Amino acid sequence: MEKITITKDDAKLRPFNVLDYIKTNKDIEMYLNAVLENEDCTDRDIQRALGDIAKIKGVSKVAKDINVGRESLYKTLDGIADARFSTIYKLLKNFGLTLKVARN
Repeated sequence: MEKITITKDDAKLRPFNVLDYIKTNKDIEMYLNAVLENEDCTDRDIQRALGDIAKIKGVSKVAKDINVGRESLYKTLDGIADARFSTIYKLLKNFGLTLKVARN
């Protein structure tokens, strides 16, 4: 059997990017639920997760679909601006998701 040698250059890690792993609508659902289930989840975490999903779907298309300016949507999803509930609700709807309430 031939011996394989791995050098430092071969073993370089690249930064983790969640967008590389979200491929299906089920992946989107699981990702957003994982963010929401985290005990330390903040409003900014939710905004950024929705931003990741919008990038997958195409931010310009999503902004047009929900009737929000593209730059405004970028600021909201990057956590720069506070998100309005109506925007969050429109995003969820656009992504084919719904909001549910349950007891802990």
